[in-house]
Amino acid sequence: MTRLQSVSEPESPKPSRGFIESVRDISRNPEPERVGQRWGFGAFILVEAVFILSAVFITAVGKSLGANLENSTALVLIGSLVPIMLAAGLAIAITYVRGNGPVIDLRLSLTKEDIATGLKIGVGGLVLTLAAANLWASIVGAENATSAVGELFTDANLPLSAAITMFLYMSFIGPICEEIIFRGLLWGAVERQGWSRWAAFVLTTVIFAVSHLEPHRTWLLLVIAIPIGIARLITRRLGASIVVHVMNNFLPGLTLLLVSVGVI
Repeated sequence: MTRLQSVSEPESPKPSRGFIESVRDISRNPEPERVGQRWGFGAFILVEAVFILSAVFITAVGKSLGANLENSTALVLIGSLVPIMLAAGLAIAITYVRGNGPVIDLRLSLTKEDIATGLKIGVGGLVLTLAAANLWASIVGAENATSAVGELFTDANLPLSAAITMFLYMSFIGPICEEIIFRGLLWGAVERQGWSRWAAFVLTTVIFAVSHLEPHRTWLLLVIAIPIGIARLITRRLGASIVVHVMNNFLPGLTLLLVSVGVI
């Protein structure tokens, strides 16, 4: 295992390097070979299938039990939390069974440098996302620019426990799990084919946006995904991209929490 770690764990750009130098480093230093990794695109397809099928199953069970508008909020919470956590858990399990574990295969680690880089890129990402969201809302209308989850909770009078659960899902659980799936599992599958990190960045960005199945927001989701992917591209680890993703989701999640409990 020591040998695998020394071969597979990538070196990150030195903290003293600037952003431009870090980007140049991407081309000069390709990703090390993924020794011992025996999973690829099939693993990602399996994880996505588990996510979709579990969400469909939970929704079907809820409707069969006669879920009404009052308890549909709980149904959506369960239908969001359980599938994404199952999918992320399966992704991690695959790396143990068919690879070297999530730290090596998914680059799932968090360092001080990751936090610092994530915060810097996250601030820029927030500015970019806010500008893009305002522009997109002016083009398609505010009602079409709002996410499906956001539409459900904006006018809902939620119990405090449900509102907090929703906030935790949007701000932390969802971003962490999505990073494991897209910029962890899918990114690793792309690199295993011998493709470049730039190819992994582009492919994961596009699939991330499309997979949300919100046609009116796909272009906005593409913009949101760019700084998240850049953090993964530069540091070669999930830690920084998780930080950026959490920063992007935190303010909308907090706003929906305050609206849901009637504070604003």
